Amino acid sequence: MNELPGEIAAAIPAVAAIVAPVLALAATGWLWVRAGWDYPLAFVTRLAMTLALPCLIFTALVRTQVEPAALAALTLASLAAYGGVLAAFWAIGAALGLDRRTFLPALAFGNTGNLGLPLALFAFGETGLQLAVVVFAVMVVLSFTAGVWLVAGGGPPGRALREPLVAATLLGALFLWRGWDLPAPAMATLDLLGQLAIPLMLITLGVAVARLRPAGIGRSLALSVLKLVLCTAVAWAAASAFGLGPTASAVLVVQIGTPVAVTSYMLALKYGADAEAVAGLVVTSTLLSVAALPLILAVLI
Repeated sequence: MNELPGEIAAAIPAVAAIVAPVLALAATGWLWVRAGWDYPLAFVTRLAMTLALPCLIFTALVRTQVEPAALAALTLASLAAYGGVLAAFWAIGAALGLDRRTFLPALAFGNTGNLGLPLALFAFGETGLQLAVVVFAVMVVLSFTAGVWLVAGGGPPGRALREPLVAATLLGALFLWRGWDLPAPAMATLDLLGQLAIPLMLITLGVAVARLRPAGIGRSLALSVLKLVLCTAVAWAAASAFGLGPTASAVLVVQIGTPVAVTSYMLALKYGADAEAVAGLVVTSTLLSVAALPLILAVLI
């Protein structure tokens, strides 16, 4: 077996330090379930998705120090990457005869919240988190409009405006565009609430994976490998096409390449798609990412 290039090998200790807190918090949730202790998943998920994460998104957008031109380029690159991924999986799903409602939203929109934001923060600091929030904001709007429309088999797209994540994203973008700010006590309060988001999401990810009962592991594994390869390639192509800097490019690749989100399973369950098939994708793609994302980070850093 050939040795890894020297640059990658040298980056492995730093990458291990970045990934370790993410895995430790997720493992905490997994062990919590295995210990037989109660974890009110629905309550914690609602707390994170309707309060903590919207506060994190809003404050990160308001405080974003990215130059307007770079911010616009990252936004356009994110839209192009998600558009390319959706188009690719639409074609692949049609060729393989996959149910579009079940597989297309799950494969296109990754776990950019629970996993992508913490990885960006630990790998690239506050600047990385601000960039990751931009990609996450694009994903939120697309996921709660086109994604929900796909998994629900239609329906009014305006329902997305009632989602706290979408509202926080649009409001934060407005504050960023206008250069507005909130009084210091209000921002401090939102900061405290936002600090709940990352540990809550990672622990909840571990809890959710421990409780899932996946089906069709062979197909799920093949699709998970395909998702990882295709998403990272499309994201890298989009970053190159829009001339993103090294950090922004790395953040985009990591965010787009994240595994299938637990929320995809919840949406499939809510709207009557094949939730067990999505559960298989969540488990296999998450386990795959444990090995793949550190390697990707080692290449990018």
